[in-house]
Amino acid sequence: MRSGVVRAVRSRLKVPAVHVDHCHEAGRVRGVPRFNCKSAIGKLGDDPDTLRRAISYLEGNLWNPTLVAQGVYRQPS
Repeated sequence: MRSGVVRAVRSRLKVPAVHVDHCHEAGRVRGVPRFNCKSAIGKLGDDPDTLRRAISYLEGNLWNPTLVAQGVYRQPS
């Protein structure tokens, strides 16, 4: 059933299979992102927390230490 839904959406939108994104647990189609976006989502394990950490890294937030006491810094985890 799941692959049938993906095939139906793919044929209707005339989009190659690699561009249709679906939830592996529920089998529902989430959207049709560009190939690089779909690839990145897959490499991040479909995990929103991992994606948030990657965004923080790109924004420079991960490497900004917090001053805890004079001369003592805490790195964000």
